[in-house]
Amino acid sequence: MAAVPSHEFPITMGTELGARSRSQVFLAMQGRFNGDDRKNCKGFTYSKDGSLFAWCNGENVNILGTLNGQLLHTLDLPKVALLAFSPQSNILVTWQPYITTKNNVHGEPNLQIWDLKTGQCLKSFFQKKMQGWCPCWSEDESICARNVNNEVQFFEGNAFDKIANKLHLQKVTDFALSPGPQPCKVAVYVPGSKGAPSFVRLYQYPNFDGPSSALANKSFFKADKVTMLWNKKGTAVLVIASTDVDKSGASYYGEQTLHYIASNGESALVQLPKNGPIYDVVWNPNSVEFCAVYGFMPAKATVYNHKCDPVFDFGTGPRNAAFYSPQGHILVLAGFGNLRGQMEVWDVKKYKQISKPQAADTTYFSWCPDGEHIVTATCAPRLRVSNGYKIWHYSGAVHHKVEVAANSELWEVQWQPFVDGAFPEKAIKYQTVPNDVPSIDAKPAQAYRPPALRNKPITSTKLHEEEPPQNMKPQTADKQLSKAALKNQKKREARKAAKQESKPEVIQEAPSDPEPRQCAEGHGDPEVEKKIKNIKKKLKAIEQLREQEASGKQLEKNQMEKMQKEDGLLKELEDLELGL
Repeated sequence: MAAVPSHEFPITMGTELGARSRSQVFLAMQGRFNGDDRKNCKGFTYSKDGSLFAWCNGENVNILGTLNGQLLHTLDLPKVALLAFSPQSNILVTWQPYITTKNNVHGEPNLQIWDLKTGQCLKSFFQKKMQGWCPCWSEDESICARNVNNEVQFFEGNAFDKIANKLHLQKVTDFALSPGPQPCKVAVYVPGSKGAPSFVRLYQYPNFDGPSSALANKSFFKADKVTMLWNKKGTAVLVIASTDVDKSGASYYGEQTLHYIASNGESALVQLPKNGPIYDVVWNPNSVEFCAVYGFMPAKATVYNHKCDPVFDFGTGPRNAAFYSPQGHILVLAGFGNLRGQMEVWDVKKYKQISKPQAADTTYFSWCPDGEHIVTATCAPRLRVSNGYKIWHYSGAVHHKVEVAANSELWEVQWQPFVDGAFPEKAIKYQTVPNDVPSIDAKPAQAYRPPALRNKPITSTKLHEEEPPQNMKPQTADKQLSKAALKNQKKREARKAAKQESKPEVIQEAPSDPEPRQCAEGHGDPEVEKKIKNIKKKLKAIEQLREQEASGKQLEKNQMEKMQKEDGLLKELEDLELGL
């Protein structure tokens, strides 16, 4: 068994030895469980609160209590490949591949629902596809839902013999239940056909009587599939709409757009200033802001508030993923997969960078529930060499490292979960914690230089001009204003200059007024300057919308309303600047 240091939390790893000849599952759980070395271990999972642990080994499915290491149930299911617990740990769902034979052309039900109190099977269903295999529960388990043949079926109180409600929509292909307290809401996706647009609708359970009962509706033409992401409070959902093919030819990966839909009926298209794919979108656990990573490399990353207004722009860099800490106080922007594993760790409240470690060949990343440690791993089948994992402190220090033997493969790594609130937010440390594992990374390889250039000075050239974070960008007024606003600004400056020339020369005298008077060349009222800055920012956004409209892009209603405010903003800006 590979054990982690005592100050760390339990972490689970699954390894495969001898190219699928032997499998092992290890659980580092204070020595209460030493592992399972039987053949063909296919997977494992924790319950949401971490109190239960289940794994399948090609012979049966075992359920273990993590508090005392006691084996609770053993289920005779040799072909199970996927496992999942219900939110309150009352149910275990198992799935095995759907198989038909000559003697049984219809096959057998391959999705089983098990009562963990009794160990008995409550219900068996047919579930041919692996995609969307697992039923979805509300957080209190009062509702469970499955997508079956153009409808979403609902069960209540874990009674699976009777369908309590149905949401029937022709060709409905995906749905997502909201987290958080009751009342439960459901988002459903129906792809477009015969010229009709695709749409996502939000309903409140059990009010499903027609489109008029929907809480919100968002339709779009460019969508072959969607990803729906609820925030933690269940008040809004982000929808990433994707097409398989980008007809403009700009992207091999198709085309993506990001939409915001709230349960109060509001919806909007999230404006992404840089063209290109949407790599990742993630909600902050506080449910009032989210981060999007998007655009052709080097990609941009931007934090938006619940009104879809940008809050902070991290500039561009080699990144394709974002991860908020469980407490929401730290954000990691990372470049994994075909990128080199660079991680940017940011303090979300101050928008200050904490560290910039690098984890090459990373295929898996996860925050520890304590919000202070992370795990990065290199796993098969994505990469079959140099498998292993590292446990980091967010400051960039490595506390623990495990390397899998050359004849083995690491397939999965997980932290043991804990209930929400088990670990309160701690003050962020900007000092690097000392490494417990010295010299963990190899020196970076030097760039190749032809023999004819090796004795000459190195000149660096950049393929892309990287943008710094927003608070580091130079504030140039010319770039922020539209053409009309720039013209008005020049007129105001000319009037100011003429006014200054017409003033008689004033001899300085001792001030008789107890309050100091403001010098003509000094700075104005800070509040006025702040208002001017905000107006310029709004005018810049309007200019971008006009450019999008001119290019033929169809704008949303809220975007058209913003453009109509331009004249009023220009007049307000002129009045404020004349008053300085």
